[in-house]
Amino acid sequence: MKSDQTSELSCRCGQVSLIVYQQPIISVECLCRDCQQAGRLFKTLPDAPAIMDNNNATRFELYRKDRVTWQLGEANLKEHRLTADSDTRRVIATCCNTPMFLEFTKGHWLSIYGALWAAETLPPLALRTMTKDAPASVSLPNDVPNPNTHNVAFFYRLLRAWAAMGFRSPKVKYVHGSLTLPPG
Repeated sequence: MKSDQTSELSCRCGQVSLIVYQQPIISVECLCRDCQQAGRLFKTLPDAPAIMDNNNATRFELYRKDRVTWQLGEANLKEHRLTADSDTRRVIATCCNTPMFLEFTKGHWLSIYGALWAAETLPPLALRTMTKDAPASVSLPNDVPNPNTHNVAFFYRLLRAWAAMGFRSPKVKYVHGSLTLPPG
């Protein structure tokens, strides 16, 4: 069932905003090593909001790129790649150091940080992924599937969304420059 639902999301200071249309492809919490590393790095930025929960999971709402429209503040968007040759970049609103989205640059979706939604409007969690990378001290609840890696249902939803887009992978052209992280 499709919905005409839209959500306007913004960084903490309101200088960057976007609109997402309809429902996400899937709502996930990621526990991969890269998301944990990025969460720790971003926390070192002045006044940056935390993006990991107490289990070291990062919440994402995955949206088709053609269902995301930028409203304002594109000049404040900077990327960070964990390695120079990474196909994955995380994008921050530098006005207030709010993480906005993660993009697999060859993909057809954006993983928008769940922290941009108010708790009461955040879509329901569908699964946790990459739980094999969770810290040993973490005991995950069984409220949703907790596969060790990305499971078949995850890839099926991505493939179904890509087919609905005519197998296109739009380019994100509104990110300008790289994020400078504090030394250390």
